[in-house]
Amino acid sequence: MPTGITLTVRLGEKKTDPAPRLIVDAIQSVEVTHRDEGRSGFQIVLQVGRLGPADLKNYQLLKHPLLTPGHRVILIVTLNAKAYLLIDGIITHQQFSPSMEPGASSFTITGEDVSVMMDRAEKPAQHPKQDEQRIVEQLLKNYSDYGVQPQVEKPPLSAPSEQDRIPMKQGTDLGQIQFLAQRNGFVFYITPGPGLEKNTAYWGPPKKPREKAQKALTANMGSYTNLDSISFQHNALSPTKVVGRLQDRQSNRIEDFTIADSDRPHLSANPSIQNKTCVKQTFFEQTGHTLTEARSRAQAMTNKSVDAAVTATGEVDTVRYGALLQIRQLVGLRGLGYSYDGHYYVKQVTHKLRKGEYKQSFTLTREGITSTVDRLPV
Repeated sequence: MPTGITLTVRLGEKKTDPAPRLIVDAIQSVEVTHRDEGRSGFQIVLQVGRLGPADLKNYQLLKHPLLTPGHRVILIVTLNAKAYLLIDGIITHQQFSPSMEPGASSFTITGEDVSVMMDRAEKPAQHPKQDEQRIVEQLLKNYSDYGVQPQVEKPPLSAPSEQDRIPMKQGTDLGQIQFLAQRNGFVFYITPGPGLEKNTAYWGPPKKPREKAQKALTANMGSYTNLDSISFQHNALSPTKVVGRLQDRQSNRIEDFTIADSDRPHLSANPSIQNKTCVKQTFFEQTGHTLTEARSRAQAMTNKSVDAAVTATGEVDTVRYGALLQIRQLVGLRGLGYSYDGHYYVKQVTHKLRKGEYKQSFTLTREGITSTVDRLPV
């Protein structure tokens, strides 16, 4: 690891301990990907070889019980004396790549965050007279062995009566949780912490990013430069307005509605959705909703389409940057011209660690070109 950066690896079934020296010394590279939607994942590449009599019948690492699928992996990186939980996940896949060259064989383990354990078994169930907040809380309690701590917000819909409908569950726990989130325009994700072997399961409306942006990513500014590469795409056909006509399930009233913009704070002075020549329009025609529920889902559709208007992908040197990029937060970008400088939403980050190197590749988004600010803090 570069000076000032250390990686801690913990392994176990449900409770973890520091990885043995045999495994730590064999690590060639580690990648951890954080996404604002969907599961986070990790990949660890280990060097394997025949080191002595213990390897004659089989490589020690290939048969090591701590590296078998289903085992828990916790990765912690320490930067400038501050520890960050990168991931708390489960091994789901192994890949062995033998080589004819001495020392070039590799053994790769891949996994996902602990929400993968919620997506294994389909279990039908009924939840009479229960609102969706209560249903999600009950489903998440099944995973306390993995330190899952529910953080569940109240949805706009109240619990249905038995005469109205009885909530049914047909698929996996994760599938049901995600379905209920989508129905309310909510999101669901798991983040490691707070604390070792703990995970926070958030189900609720998308959280607004903190007003204070993260340290700026910088290009073309001499010694202040921390970016290794960056590129941009501007898709003017992505933003979509949603119009709908709905008969409210409870009141039976027929109402028209239009969602013409994102309800999030603008990061661009020139949002692409205001380009009447290119903006698309879709019709919301799903049935069986209340007006509140329909508007929430339609707003989520517009928000998602706007997010993809401008996308930046690149890589930053962590040592020069001096921090870890946090997804679902804002970050400043400077040194690339007023059209593409400014604030962006951090959608995805991949941490890439190997001996002597720590890079972060990223995906940033916002709703259009042109910065809304003249200056950015360093």
